[in-house]
Formats: sequence, structure tokens, C-alpha cells
Amino acid sequence: MQVPKRIASGLINALKGGVVPRTGLGYIAVGRTAEINALLHDVDIAEEGGAFFRFIVGRFGSGKSFLLQTLRQHVMDRGFAAADADLSPERRLMGTKGQGLATYRELMHNISVKAKPDGGALPLIMEKWINSVMTDLIEEGLSPDNPFFDAGVEKKIYTKICGLEDMVHGFDFAAVINTYYRAFRDGNDEKMSCVIRWLRGEYSTKTEAKQALGVNVIVSDDNWYDYIKLLTAFLVSAGYKGLVIMIDELLNIMKIPHSVTRQYNYEKILMMYNDVMQGKASHLGIIMGGTPQCVEDTRRGIFSYEALRSRLERGRFATDETHDMLAPIIRLQPLTYEELTVLTEKLTEIHAGLYNYKPKITLEDRIFFVKAEFERVGAQTNITPREMIRDYIELLNIAMQNPDKTVAQLMGEDFQFAEGENTDKADGFEDFEL
Repeated sequence: MQVPKRIASGLINALKGGVVPRTGLGYIAVGRTAEINALLHDVDIAEEGGAFFRFIVGRFGSGKSFLLQTLRQHVMDRGFAAADADLSPERRLMGTKGQGLATYRELMHNISVKAKPDGGALPLIMEKWINSVMTDLIEEGLSPDNPFFDAGVEKKIYTKICGLEDMVHGFDFAAVINTYYRAFRDGNDEKMSCVIRWLRGEYSTKTEAKQALGVNVIVSDDNWYDYIKLLTAFLVSAGYKGLVIMIDELLNIMKIPHSVTRQYNYEKILMMYNDVMQGKASHLGIIMGGTPQCVEDTRRGIFSYEALRSRLERGRFATDETHDMLAPIIRLQPLTYEELTVLTEKLTEIHAGLYNYKPKITLEDRIFFVKAEFERVGAQTNITPREMIRDYIELLNIAMQNPDKTVAQLMGEDFQFAEGENTDKADGFEDFEL
């Protein structure tokens, strides 16, 4: 497996630090086939004009963020724009000090498309939209040298965005888009920058927006979801398939000390959920990630809000063994021993390629590493992929820096698999064949 060193370095450093890499996830992806297929089915629906809303639920380190970032790459490859944000004490869905607006700003800062996968894609999206309008006119036979070309472009723009005017705040949104075209035509970079600031929700007062762009509205805590829908419709008119937003760390809503503020945030989730599920949104996908506690806790979690609990609670027939991947909540199951062993193989190859050495860790060593990790006290129920990956990368680092020692020595005298010591099989390994 040939992995560019820039990507390999980002992968190893991020995983060792316990965070999810932004790029290169395809090189280390294992398992989660059912979950990804279910979400890609949702994406198919959004591509055809529908919408979807899903919750990804799993313990810390179980792979929620990894799954979200993997899906983010998938949807961009499919022609969607993707935007992601992690909630925090400063970023919520609603708040008294602009915390909802802060989440919107983070989403816009991170908005990405295939041609610009690292975020900050709004200027590129705007230019693509204008170029597509001009290309349509040229294909219709109107030359850029024609004195009526500019008028034709404005008419075409109006035709494309007139549908937005029927949406909430759509008239002002359409006016701002027209302002961007005129600034683009005149080479007015300052005015184009003002439009991008407005789209990102960076104006703090209506007066400031009125002076800069001639509109009386701005993105705020109360209306930011309306602008998500407007932006989605605009993206479709620009040639994209739609928009998928991913909001992680729902636990930060559960941590809000004031019950009234928590309820306001859960009301926002309910409003967005109802809007999507009732067909009021189009070409839009919303995915939220959190722990089982922040969802199922009936005192402070999402299930403390009865209207959400009644919509999201698992039915009578689904169990931990028989999963319903079409339900609103996807609960992540632990990776199998085989999947974890394949993951260690991928990490070994990437690490060796990054540091230019021939790995000496064998398949038997990797199997025994996984076995030893699960033999730790409480590991069967508490260990996560994040912990195992950090341990394994540490083992790879030490093995590379101590070539005179065997892997068995590095893992400790109690774990000498190659010499036959401690070979009792851990639960679940009885049928694991080399």
C-alpha cells in the first residue's frame, strides 16, 4: 500500500493523538459496512431531492467521528457539499450569547467540496455558480462580447434564484447573490468579501449588513437553520447534488447546567428533525453524533425531551443482535477481532512507509496484540478502537527505535506469543483462524 508521506504523517500523528484525521481515512477504514451502506442510501434519497436526519451513537473512541469523516469524503465524491462542526460550551444549537450562530459559523468555515476538501469552499462555490451561469448563456449562443451579455447573465441569475424568494429570508438571500455577481463582474473584491462574510454569518448587526449590502437581515441564533436550507437550494442551482451537515459532540448539550437552555436546544433538534422528516427540506442531510448517555439519559439527555424520545426510541423488535439500520438512530457496534487485526496490518504498512523501514511485526504478533488488549481487565466492555490504535502505534514506534528487541520482549514477558506462553484464547478468538 503506497500512501503519500504527507497523508501518512497526518494519519499517524492524528491517530496517536487520539483524534480523527481529516484526510486519508480510506487507507485505514475497516468494518462499518452496514452503517456506511445505510447512510449512503440516505444520500441517494437526498440526491433525488429528498432529505434525511440520522443520529450516530457510540461510546467515546468507538468510531463515531471516524464514521462521520469517512461519510464526509464519500458525499463530496458524490458531488455534495459537506459541512461539519463539533459542539462545545461556545457552540450549541441555541443560546443566549450567540452559541447557535457560532455553530453556523463553524459549519460555514468548514464547508467543503471535492475540489476544496479542507474547508473554506464558499468563494469557490460562488465562482463555480457564476461560471455555470455564463457557460449556459454561451452554450445558448450568446457571446461574451455581445453588449447584451451582462443583461443576459443577470436575467439568467434571476431565473435560477427566483425560486429562493419563496423560502424564508429568500428575497434578501437572492439580492445578496445578485450583489456578488455585480461585484464579480466589476472586479470589486471588497464587495465580494462582504457577501462571503454575510453568508458566513459574520455580521453582528443589521445596520452593518444594510450599509455593506443593502439588506436588512442577518444570520442569527434563531434563523440559522433557515439559511442552511437556502444555501442548500443555492448549491443545487450551482450544480452540486446538495448539502450534508454533520454535528458531533451532542454531549455538550447534555452538559448545559440550566434545564431551560437544554430544552431550547432539544426543541431546535425537534424542529429540524420534523422539518426534514416531513419533507419540508430538499437535497439536505443532517447527521448528529453523540454518546449513548447523551441520547438515552431521561434526566438530561435527548430522551428527557418527551417529543424526541417518542420519535427516536427503539421499537419492540430491534435488539443489540438484530439492528435496524433504517431507524433514526444508528448505534455503533464494536469492531470484530478480525477487523481490528486488519486495521493493525494497515497501520503497520503506513508506519513502515512513513519511516522507511521493513516491519518485523508478523501476523501472529498482530493477532496476539489484539488478544492481549482484550485480556486486560474490563476490556471486553470498555476498550475502544481509539485506545487500541494509540497502543499499537506506540508499539510500532518503540519497535522501530529498538530493532535489537523482539516484539514479544517489547510487549512484556507475559505476552510471548511466539514462544507459546499465555496462549489461552480470549473470548471470541476460538474461531479466529490465521
